[in-house]
Amino acid sequence: MVAAPADGEDRATEAALRPKDLDGFIGQERVREQLDLVLRAARQRSATADHVLLSGAPGLGKTTLAMIIAAEMEAPLRITSGPAIQHPGELAAVLASLTGGEVLFLDEIHRMSRPAEEMLYLAMEDFRVDIVVGTGLEATAMSLELPPFTLVGATTRAGLLVPPLRDRFGFTAHMEFYEPAELERVIHRSARLLGVEIEPAGATEIAGRSRGTPRISNRLLRRVRDYAQVTADGVVTREIAAAALGVYEVDCRGLDRLDRAVLNALLKLFGGGPVGLATLAVAVGEERDTVEEVAEPFLVREGLLARTPRGRVATPAAWAHLGLAPPPEPSWVAPPGPHRNGDSDRRARPEGTPNGPPP
Repeated sequence: MVAAPADGEDRATEAALRPKDLDGFIGQERVREQLDLVLRAARQRSATADHVLLSGAPGLGKTTLAMIIAAEMEAPLRITSGPAIQHPGELAAVLASLTGGEVLFLDEIHRMSRPAEEMLYLAMEDFRVDIVVGTGLEATAMSLELPPFTLVGATTRAGLLVPPLRDRFGFTAHMEFYEPAELERVIHRSARLLGVEIEPAGATEIAGRSRGTPRISNRLLRRVRDYAQVTADGVVTREIAAAALGVYEVDCRGLDRLDRAVLNALLKLFGGGPVGLATLAVAVGEERDTVEEVAEPFLVREGLLARTPRGRVATPAAWAHLGLAPPPEPSWVAPPGPHRNGDSDRRARPEGTPNGPPP
């Protein structure tokens, strides 16, 4: 009963921080320039804009851009998601209720079911859907004409989209991670909207721990604001930001508790690897998918972890980040594989060498 209002407050805050037009959208300069041309040309023709596909990691602004597209086209916005559409009838109901020029935002479009996806092909291309009414011998196929609309699809895994669907989008854009300077602009803008007094050094400290993602920047800013309000005079300085983020277990490179748990297990329990993903997940007490989809992408991008055919391996940067010394290179080299009779090739080892690595 206490968590619901807090969740609603956070969502209201996030909505207030979203820019309302392309001029207020920070970062993604190339995407903004291309999208601005698409929307301006459509307005000059008094036509609906082409279908738009936005791909990229979570928190980079895909939903915000969908809202901006609807605002720039002065059209209503309908929001749904791929997991919510698992049957063609559900998609047909959504499409049939659209008005002319409306923008349909389909988040996580790669998770839509294949039958619904095939229905979407015809709707995107010909603004028409074919539905079957009745069953058995009494079944009748009907064609439902749709008003022109703009589909904005968002996905975090563009590789899972089948080519027929991807090719039907008139404009595709990939959202890149933000540079620290861009995140500082995001933080200063959000601080103004939240009424938070922040020094440039404080914004720099938060930006450096935001993992290149504006959503994380805004979340950390709110937590730093709380810390500054309770323990200081409300002004966010570098020292206050560093102390606040230390309380919330976000280190100087943006690693959180799960990231450090993965690195600690990899380095201290398995000597830096290689180790399998399932074994690593058990060691940190998390699900395999959580480690693979939440922690690993950032660790790989930061150069702290590498994926190899033999398993996960820590890089020298990981040892340095945790202040540990990497183990020396083993002097023993694994012998060649066994002969057909099952015995190892003893000729590959000097006389007197044991049949395994030294203790």
